Amino acid sequence: MNKLAGLLLIVLVICFVAYKFQAAESDRVQRVMAFGDSLTYGKGDKHGQGYVQGLEDELNNSESEQKVSFWNYGIKGQETDGVIKQLEDYRIHTKLDKADTFIVYIGTNDFINSNGGDLKGINDHKIDGGKREYIRHLERITSTLLKENGKADILVVGLYNPIVGNGRIEKHIQDYNQSIEAVVSKDKRMVFIPTDDLFKRKKKAEYFSDSIHPNERGYKLITNRILASYDFK
Repeated sequence: MNKLAGLLLIVLVICFVAYKFQAAESDRVQRVMAFGDSLTYGKGDKHGQGYVQGLEDELNNSESEQKVSFWNYGIKGQETDGVIKQLEDYRIHTKLDKADTFIVYIGTNDFINSNGGDLKGINDHKIDGGKREYIRHLERITSTLLKENGKADILVVGLYNPIVGNGRIEKHIQDYNQSIEAVVSKDKRMVFIPTDDLFKRKKKAEYFSDSIHPNERGYKLITNRILASYDFK
């Protein structure tokens, strides 16, 4: 009987030590959840997951003892209503309070699809209507994140004009970004990160994999902009 009690005591001690070690490790890991479309998924980056992979590599190569773990929930072709469904999914919803930082980079598909699925002919009326719906969705997304997590900052990444030099598209992109900034300004835990200026003076063929998605060099610009705009502590 004494042997059994001794064995149980040893097991309890081992479990306690393992729990303490795991808790200490957890304290040194910062968790970032990224929501978005193909730009968050990393389409166009042949070697990784675009700006998310770039952030993870840069932050974990630093001399800080705290490491950063990214959960990438980007889905190709997704719009804001898709992110809302993700946040309602039990498998994701129950993890929201575990994040230290959120990244929301969504809107390119909302913008393009409101115009009929491409940018060949610009319909101002349809795009304006699509933007109003997009902002309603974005407000719902950010309010959900703020409600479900009382500590995490939310980085909201702005849109860029994929067709450099097209003034009509640029006007709508600026309108989108101004509306995004208005949403972000409602809470001090939210940060707006612009991207529209990143590609204006660049040769598109050197920074894009297709008409919409950046390549490795293009994603590097987005990674650097996020790092310059926010201090992952």
